[in-house]
This record gives sequence, structure tokens and C-alpha cells, in this order.
Amino acid sequence: MNGVTISFDKSRTYINIQLDPSLFDADIDISSIRAELERGETSGLYVSEKSLKSACDTANHYFKTGDSTIVRERIGERKNAEVEFRIPEDNMSANLVLTAPYGGKLPSMGAIMSLAMKSKIVKGISTKRIKTLLIRAKHATSGEILEDTIAKGLPPRNGKNSKFIPLVPNALERILKPQTQVGERVDMRNLGEVICVKVDTPVLKRTAPTKGRTGFDIKGNKLPSVPGEWLDFKMGSGTVVSDSDSNLLVSSISGMPKYRDQIMNIDDTFICTGVNVGSGHVNYEGAVLVNGDVTEKMQIKASGDVTINGFVESALIESGGDIIITEGAMGKVNDNDGEYHCKLIAAGSIHVQHGQGVEVQCKGDVTVGRQLAYSRLRCGGAVIVGQLDNPMGNLFACDIISQGRVEAGTLGAVSGSTLKIDFSPGFNLLLERKDGLDELLKQIRENNSKHKEKIDLLKSKKVPKELKQKMTDALELFNNETALLEWIEGKASEVKGAKESYQSDVKLIANKRLYPGVTAKLNNRNWRSEREYNRSQIRYDAHQWHYDPIV
Repeated sequence: MNGVTISFDKSRTYINIQLDPSLFDADIDISSIRAELERGETSGLYVSEKSLKSACDTANHYFKTGDSTIVRERIGERKNAEVEFRIPEDNMSANLVLTAPYGGKLPSMGAIMSLAMKSKIVKGISTKRIKTLLIRAKHATSGEILEDTIAKGLPPRNGKNSKFIPLVPNALERILKPQTQVGERVDMRNLGEVICVKVDTPVLKRTAPTKGRTGFDIKGNKLPSVPGEWLDFKMGSGTVVSDSDSNLLVSSISGMPKYRDQIMNIDDTFICTGVNVGSGHVNYEGAVLVNGDVTEKMQIKASGDVTINGFVESALIESGGDIIITEGAMGKVNDNDGEYHCKLIAAGSIHVQHGQGVEVQCKGDVTVGRQLAYSRLRCGGAVIVGQLDNPMGNLFACDIISQGRVEAGTLGAVSGSTLKIDFSPGFNLLLERKDGLDELLKQIRENNSKHKEKIDLLKSKKVPKELKQKMTDALELFNNETALLEWIEGKASEVKGAKESYQSDVKLIANKRLYPGVTAKLNNRNWRSEREYNRSQIRYDAHQWHYDPIV
């Protein structure tokens, strides 16, 4: 280009341009100068667009006015990489920001470490991350900005409170874990002895709280941890603190242990070899252990767990805890009024090895060892037929209301007998709670908003001395109302989460086969199997039932 000279200074660091208007054939085009700068030794160096445009505009003006004054301008330079550290207010991390060089040099590892020290970054530095960033910058385009976290602090870990460790298992836990011997298959009948502890047997252990772990920030400041606390025993019935060890709970009576909600109870236990016409009905304030069968039309009512190491036939069993039947339960069904002669009613969970013609009511889970048929279930948890780790039992011809998943090896039967599963009642209960909380929340929010306006108005005015106490009382009431509002908002959020979890948790799982005649219901959304399926899962999502094969 005539009249345009691009050169370096003596140190070959800065780029200079000289424009001689007297040699121009026409106005200088800035884009053509940029193209020239992108070739040769000036390629990749920093060019100031502002300086280049100013020089070109001035030279073009001189050219138009016939002025032959030569324009000289420094328009660029060779720049080394720029280094910057970004540290948040909590000083728990540091980011290294590298701007790739314009033909200049990259900093060395030592230089970056020195700059980090000047920025008071002394702990938690990752040299590996710094090296990786330098390699990336080496291959980056000029002026590209690269950023990565190169130092992290260690947050303190607060200590844990003392824990409670049961030293004896609940009867249901023991039943659901059959005893095995090395090299042999599991024998479902070999369930081990149901534990009844004697006086002074250790039943619950308290562990010491931990101190926690001290942390640090990237500037080397120590962040202290909060040590855990000693928790007191929640004393249940039939237990006392050991005289020799304050961290040990021992039984004060002989009976059956039951650990729930961090409370160990020893239920006074009634033990018999069977319940029949000869023994009479059993009505006991405690746990009941029957080492035999319960015959037709007999009744057992207990405030604690009921464990039957035998068979139950057309009997009534009521328990304030769990019901455990190690063999089976069977009863007749009156076809006219649908009454079941064998009834199991529990405040906890129910386990039976196999059942037929049984009415089951419980607040917990229903677990069945092998098979359940021609029965009616109302439970507040899941229904699992088979071993817990791999349910492969059979479930068919039942009417079930459940608040958890229903899982078995086979759901339904080849004959197409109806298996009805309804998840609606538990869901509707959650909806009622949610609607009630939402309505209450709306009302309290409106009241709180009105009260806030009045409180703000009062704060803006001068309150007479004789009314200051009333003003203080009003502020306290307002603060209490605000705290109540926050608490209810938290509860409403919990119920909303429980509603969403409920819909994702309810499902049918067939680990072997699912036959025709199986129905699932959640309010007005129904699903029915019209054919035979292999291993499959029926789940509820987006207000619809979905079938998924299990691969």
C-alpha cells in the first residue's frame, strides 16, 4: 500500500505505523491494514483498534484536504500473558485467570506460585491444575481468557452426636434375614431362635460423640469445627442404665427387645406352645411368643409384637407392634358378605411365610416369604413377596390398598384372576394435608403482610413514652407470627415433596412375569394388563401409568 509503513521499534516490542498522505492513491482502508498486520511477524500481536482507526481517520482527512503531514502512531505491541486471581469473600477457593499472550511469554510455574503468595494464597493449591492451565494457554489463541480453580480450602466437618447401637435385633429383622451356613443354600425354615433376653442383658450401646475436623481457607486461616454432643438415652420400658457403664443400657426384665425411633423397649413376653381351645384366647399387655400353631376361631391381642413359630388358621391376631408368622396363615372367606375369617391387624409391619384367604391391616410394610393369594390387604407401606434382596414370590387374586411399591416375582396368574392394587387413599390423604396447609399459609401470609405495613408505619413515627411498651409487645407478636409463617412454609414444602415422592414411589414390579388381569389405580388414572409380560415395571409419572420392561 502506497504511503503506509509498518515497523517495530528498536526493542521489537511495539508496532508503529507511518502514513504519508502525499503518497496515497485513495483513502486508506482500515481492513486492508488489518490484513497486512495479520501476516508476517506482526501476526498474533496485540493491535489497538482505537489507535489504528484514529491514525487512518487523520491520514484520510489530510489526504482529502491536500495536507502532506505525515501521521505516526503506535498501534500495537507484543504482550506477555496476564495473570489474575479471583477469590470469593469466604476465601474457600481461588481461581486463576490467564489471558493468553499476544506473541509474548507465558509465566512459569514459579512465577505463578510467587504471585499466588503475594495474593496470600498459601493453602490447598493444586500444581497439577496450574500446569494444565499453562498447557491450555500455550495452545490458545492470542487474548483468549482461560480460568480454572487452582486452590481450595477445606471446610470444617462438625462432630457427630453420640449414636445408639442396638445390641440385639428386633424379631422381624431376624426373621427377614434367614440363617445360612457356608457353602449351603438358604433354608427359609431355619430362621434361628427368636431372642428373648434375660435380666441384665446389654441391649443398647451409646457411642461417644466425635470432635469433628478442623478446616482451613486458602489463606491459611484455621476454621474450627463444632464438636458433637452427648445424647441422653430415651428410656424405654424394661431397661435401665448399666451400673458399670453409663453408655450401656441393660434389660431390667426378661422379655422380647424392640428397638424403634432410638428407643429400646423390653416387652414383658407371654410364651406358650400354641393357642387353641385348651389354652383359650390370649390378651396380653406386652409381647406374645407362640411356639406352635394358632387354631381356628382363636384370638391373640397384644400391646407388643406377636411372633408365631407355626401356622395360623382362621384366627384373629391384633398387635400394637409387628406380627410375625414363620409358617403360614390361611382362612375361609364368606362369599356373601366378603368377610375374612383370618385377620391380621398390626400397628407396625406384618410378615407371613405364605398366606391365603387373609385380611391384613397394618401401618407398615407387608412382607411375604413365598406366596399370597385370595386375600385383602390395607397397608401403610410396601408389599413385598419373596426375599427382600430379590423378591421372587407369587402374588395373585388379591385386593390391595398400599402406600408403597408392590413387588413380587409373579404378579397375577395364568388363569387371569384379578389382582387389584389401589394407591389412592394414601395419596388423597397427602392432598388433603397439602390443601389444608396451603389455605392456612395463604391466610397467614395475608395477615402477616398487613401487619408488616402497620408495623413499618409505626416505626416511621415517634412513639410516645407511655406507648413504648405496647409497641414492644406488638413487635414481639409480629415476630412470632413471622416465625410461625416460616414454620408453616417449611411444612408446606415438606408435604409438597412428599406428594411428589409418593407418585414416584408407587409402582408394580414383576421380577419374573406379569399376567393379564392385574390393575393399578391412582384416583382416576387406571392401568390394566391385557396380555402377558416378562420382567416389567409399571410406574406412575406425569399423571399417567407407564410400562417399562426390566432388562
